[in-house]
Amino acid sequence: MNEKNTTTETIRINKYLSNVGICSRREADQYTDAGRITADGKKVSTGERISPDSVICLDGKPIHVEKKQVLLLFYKPRGIVCSTKKQRQETTVTEYLNYPLRIYPVGRLDKESEGLLLLTNQGDLVNRIMRAGNYHEKEYLVKVDKEITPEFIRQMANGVPILHTVTRKCLVEKTGKNTFRIILTQGLNRQIRRMCAYLGYQVESLKRIRIMNLTLDGLKPGAYREILPTEWQNLEGMLKDSSNETVTGGHYGNNPAANERSGQKTQSGRQGILSGRPGDHGQPGVRRPVQQAGANGKGNRHRTGRQSNRKRRI
Repeated sequence: MNEKNTTTETIRINKYLSNVGICSRREADQYTDAGRITADGKKVSTGERISPDSVICLDGKPIHVEKKQVLLLFYKPRGIVCSTKKQRQETTVTEYLNYPLRIYPVGRLDKESEGLLLLTNQGDLVNRIMRAGNYHEKEYLVKVDKEITPEFIRQMANGVPILHTVTRKCLVEKTGKNTFRIILTQGLNRQIRRMCAYLGYQVESLKRIRIMNLTLDGLKPGAYREILPTEWQNLEGMLKDSSNETVTGGHYGNNPAANERSGQKTQSGRQGILSGRPGDHGQPGVRRPVQQAGANGKGNRHRTGRQSNRKRRI
């Protein structure tokens, strides 16, 4: 006699919906408040714990869990918006990629910025990577409008007062007359641009080249690839002790109280020596055909077309 496998473990409904890629936890709470979520035919209340073995429905339609775990490394060109919701006539990242599974960005890059953007269908992974309290590194190359001084480097590294807090101490290195490299462990709204503006500098170009152990190497603007098995293994090791508490604020922790705490938790703030050169800052802000990169980093095919009408906001 065949028996259905069951488990006694339960999970909050909002976390379950986020983990399976249906919506954010905040959206899940809104759905449950509106009575749109049921478990085994009964309406679920906000904060209720359910069994993953239950039949979960949204608006009466069963939620089918996507078994494949996806994590894409995408070289976001300038001009693309890191959102899954259509905004005016702007092109969203999900429209641009037109990926066959429901995915959403891990964090954000400004429309004017370019570089590495991760996309996944795992809500839990988003929080483990982006939560400021986990101190995960993100590395950027920046070009400003005038010559960089030693005092600018010193102040950027030691912390700058923005958004009702002082930014964490960070690693900053001058790489050219008006270019520098910076490694952050927090992600305040438009943080680098605001830091530079406070010190009287205007950012002309900004490119993210690394998130933790994942880099932009081998990718051209508009191209993406799936994470490699060895990268997965290393990433999981780095995330082993990371909290998956939901990030707060409209822009991943842009909450005055949380930011104040983040600003007080400082690292060494060394002005370290980093290898490499600034790279190309002059990518034009035009839409290119999306090409999936192969294992060697070279594009092997083009993808175009419209994204299905899926809406998701982190």
